[in-house]
Amino acid sequence: MHQKFDLLHDDVKRWIWNQKWSELRDIQEKAIEPILTANCDIIITASTAMGKTEAAFLPACSRILQTSQSGLGILYISPLKALINDQYRRFESFGEILDLKFTPWHGDVSNSTKVKLKKNPSGILLITPESLESLLLNQPTWCSQSFANLEYIIIDEFHVFIGTERGCQLQSLMHRIEFLIQKDVPRIALSATLSQIEKVVSYLRPDRKLPCEIIESKDSSSEVKLQLRGYTVSESIKHSDKSYYEEVTNDLYKILRGKSHLIFANNRKNTELLSVALSEMCKANSVPNEFYTHHGSLSKQIREDIEIKLQRGNYPTSAICTMTLELGIDIGSVDSIAQISAPHSVASLRQRLGRSGRRGEASILRIFNIEKEASENNTLQDNLHLEMFKSIAMINLLLDKWYEPPEVELFHFSTLAQQTLSVIAQYGGVKADQLWLLLCKTGVFNLVNQSLFTKFLKVLGKHDLILQTEDGQLIIGVEGEKLIGHYSFYSAFKTPEEYRLEHNGRLLGMIPIDMPLMIGQQLIFSGKNWKILSINEDIKLINLAHASGGYPPIFNGESQNIHSRVRQEMLKIYSQNKKPIYLDKNAEKLFKEGVSFFNTLALNKVSFISDGGNLHLFTWLGDKIVNTITALIRKEGLRINNNGGIVSISDYNIDSLSKIIKKILNKPKITAFELANCVADTKVEKYDYLLPREIRNLQYGSKFFDIDGAYIWLTEFIDEL
Repeated sequence: MHQKFDLLHDDVKRWIWNQKWSELRDIQEKAIEPILTANCDIIITASTAMGKTEAAFLPACSRILQTSQSGLGILYISPLKALINDQYRRFESFGEILDLKFTPWHGDVSNSTKVKLKKNPSGILLITPESLESLLLNQPTWCSQSFANLEYIIIDEFHVFIGTERGCQLQSLMHRIEFLIQKDVPRIALSATLSQIEKVVSYLRPDRKLPCEIIESKDSSSEVKLQLRGYTVSESIKHSDKSYYEEVTNDLYKILRGKSHLIFANNRKNTELLSVALSEMCKANSVPNEFYTHHGSLSKQIREDIEIKLQRGNYPTSAICTMTLELGIDIGSVDSIAQISAPHSVASLRQRLGRSGRRGEASILRIFNIEKEASENNTLQDNLHLEMFKSIAMINLLLDKWYEPPEVELFHFSTLAQQTLSVIAQYGGVKADQLWLLLCKTGVFNLVNQSLFTKFLKVLGKHDLILQTEDGQLIIGVEGEKLIGHYSFYSAFKTPEEYRLEHNGRLLGMIPIDMPLMIGQQLIFSGKNWKILSINEDIKLINLAHASGGYPPIFNGESQNIHSRVRQEMLKIYSQNKKPIYLDKNAEKLFKEGVSFFNTLALNKVSFISDGGNLHLFTWLGDKIVNTITALIRKEGLRINNNGGIVSISDYNIDSLSKIIKKILNKPKITAFELANCVADTKVEKYDYLLPREIRNLQYGSKFFDIDGAYIWLTEFIDEL
């Protein structure tokens, strides 16, 4: 052990010895001194399973043992209830040796556990943002007393929060706690995938009242073994057909059966299709089923059963999953990762890859890419085999250790509405200038000036969410009481109304309420075929029976924008025509076809193609810029769409388009606010329905448009003509 090890508390050192560690990881060693000093924020970034959580907890627990103050010493915040349960299980023996209480707190934790902590607040509280919101709103006096000597706030999987409504809520909650106890509490953020670290530092603490130290692992990660497998389907087969995945399913069965794997299918519909097909193959071959579905719509019990199977490792177990198994839940080490088509982002690919090779062995990644056979009737996207080149681009960027940078300059008025009501309810009444000072001037909503905040408060007043008393105090109105009185208020993001699915009284999971359903209809769920026996509209309950066929429900909210760096890397791959060594024979064939079609169109020299009276613009930029270009041109009355980064314009020629673009460029530059006014529906976030168009436009424009990026491309496009 190294010299800094001696700075740790004796009980902490004893626990480490009990683990039979020969030495600390580099991040664990580096984190000891700055965390014990407790005078700065800290960001710890390292690959999955490199000991980030221990790097935070070992010195943090040492300090609260040394100071021996009353109340809670550490607040650990996680994006997932399952991750809280997992960390509680992992650190239970640690807490016993240290005589420190670890208390999980979320919706599934028993009331008796919570009552014990309320009576005797001490040790470490493991909590979600939503449960923390509930505590601050409903138990402000207890929070003030229990958090009075708080030493650290630890945020796990920090990258998940950045740029989201939930992340904005978390920032506000941390700031509100510090205001409540009148103390700056060091924040320790943990993540495996962070890019543009200065932006991350600003996001962790927008007011920068404490300095921030970055601790990054220099330990060499394990070897990575890669294979990209190519598959072709005929033009007649649609992506929604089961036969679309037939060849992939056969190979998954042959390659993966007999060991444990994670199979990431990108969305819940695909997980269901693949899971039922693989289960049926096991049945047809008279072997035990090894393939199970895991996604957010399944019941907690079903998800936990699969996680336990993976943890124990007694039998081969493969989970066909979405992002639910991307984060740091301890499922042990799986033998490999299978990825169906390109993932949502490079950061996601990094997280997923980190789930294998966790015992010093090589991490194994297989990507299964399905493309349409080359045909004159195909779209340009199909003949370019864009999905496969996107996968290659993401692999290249992963190996270069590049990840998508955080989006931080966003308004989040919806979350501001929630936080405004929560603060007023917490204190019983607050003056407008005090609210602005707490939430905006010194808080996370710092893009909102005092004048705009006044307009915002008037809107809440019109909805009877808040009232103003004669002495100027803002209090909760009648409609506001209804809103904060419902359990759904504590989350900053939308939670769509859903049907419960049950079989013989056992909860299987939930599906969206807008899914068209009827008695007798067959569907696939939890990797099995079902038939609907009954639908109870009043209590939103569907009873199911086993059946022999079906199709997965339609799930929403699983798309994600592609970053410009990914598309620029795709262009580079096409242009350089350097075939990666990890392609199988069919992927090699698809690669050659894609490059050949790219060269036939001369896309390394031109930015547009005229095809049958339609125009196609090739920007090779991210969706935020491409969507802005699309909106700018659509505003001039053209029929235009963004198809995988290719801007397609119906019934138009290049001369006419050139005139339109020059017209756009010659006018005063439009703002994101003005462009958002052309969008039919800007209600995106949870409480947007409360906001007038003027305020929603600011929020929508900052989130979905990149005006400068669009104008730069349009200017360069005209110059090249």
